[in-house]
Amino acid sequence: MGTGKCLAISGRSGVGKSLLLRMIADLDPHEGEAWLDCVARSRSTGPQWRRQVMYCAADSGWWHDSVGAHFSPAPPLALAARLGLGSGIFAQAVRLCSTGERQRLSLLRALVLEPPVLLLDEPTGPLDPESTGMVEEVLRERLNGGTSIIIVTHDAAQAERLADQRLVMRDGRLIPA
Repeated sequence: MGTGKCLAISGRSGVGKSLLLRMIADLDPHEGEAWLDCVARSRSTGPQWRRQVMYCAADSGWWHDSVGAHFSPAPPLALAARLGLGSGIFAQAVRLCSTGERQRLSLLRALVLEPPVLLLDEPTGPLDPESTGMVEEVLRERLNGGTSIIIVTHDAAQAERLADQRLVMRDGRLIPA
């Protein structure tokens, strides 16, 4: 996969798509090897790799009670607005955010770090069509700027809109869609 390209992976629930992303991000044990700019994952530390190859889970993790505490030194208000998130959300408790808001906030956390590779697990699964459109617009801009994306999605239309290449996972193997 090249710079600024998007690979979409689909397949039945439970087939291992999320696990594959977690292995690429070096979050779960695995025996394979991943490469970025001709550098093997095994040649860098886990934290170094994960700053370059950032995983956004379908169900994001939160380690502070308030949303704003996850964004330092200040929340990225302009980018948040482009994702349909008002500035007031940063003063709110995470527990009061909807599933869709938490999903977009999780993506926002990754986007502000500007990693060269994004691994996105159902990034718009809980979103309404308007919010999905906003997210996809930002992702297309990142692709045009050189970010590479691997997206796991059950939405065939989304895969068609974003991906340069589409694969299906069946029986632990990736095959052309």
